[in-house]
Amino acid sequence: MSKIKYTLEDSFKHKGRRKRLVQELRGKGITDQTVLDAILTVPRHFFFPKDFWDEAYEDKAFPIGSGQTISQPYTVAFQTQLLRVHKGAQILEVGTGSGYQAAILAHLGAKVFTIERVEELYRKTTQLFGKLKLPVTCYLGDGSMGLPQKSPFDGIVVTAGGNSLAEQLKEQLGKGGRLVVPTGNRSIQKMVLIERLVENKYERTEHGDFKFVPLLGKNGWET
Repeated sequence: MSKIKYTLEDSFKHKGRRKRLVQELRGKGITDQTVLDAILTVPRHFFFPKDFWDEAYEDKAFPIGSGQTISQPYTVAFQTQLLRVHKGAQILEVGTGSGYQAAILAHLGAKVFTIERVEELYRKTTQLFGKLKLPVTCYLGDGSMGLPQKSPFDGIVVTAGGNSLAEQLKEQLGKGGRLVVPTGNRSIQKMVLIERLVENKYERTEHGDFKFVPLLGKNGWET
């Protein structure tokens, strides 16, 4: 677990709410203690407008502008648990959004690369990462293409819903790498896990229904 020191206000009230949130997530089936510890430690309210800090520890998604949302804590924990992040793992996140998912990955000790296509969100989140001193490398661009110049990855997590995206990204996995991607139509997606077993052999499993904002880009939905 990475030792990241945060520079914004994190009160006893916020810490208490995170404890309750962790209990709620455990009750919903999140069992990976390292993921729960990360949820407990990373202040989710830092990724909200200050006027809405009181809503940061409810287990629900929240709009962050530009038609995007910060994912529900359960969804963040579920995707992270499927990734099986280990310290030093090279992880690609497609869809930076608020930056919360990337912060969880960084706290787990991953080397995080993240791509955001909305310039306003990219600039805002990059600035926040700098303020929080989070070791995350941000890119502005079409995340549906992945980041082949930094591959292979130990894990790839997609935080928006796609259709054929999995086929485009799985080749950027290293041996033993795991891709977690919501795949389906605009209304509902299956959480898909693809593991690269050997060079040209993959295993695909499905892990329940979720609803994400659509991933736009060349290999996502139309721009």
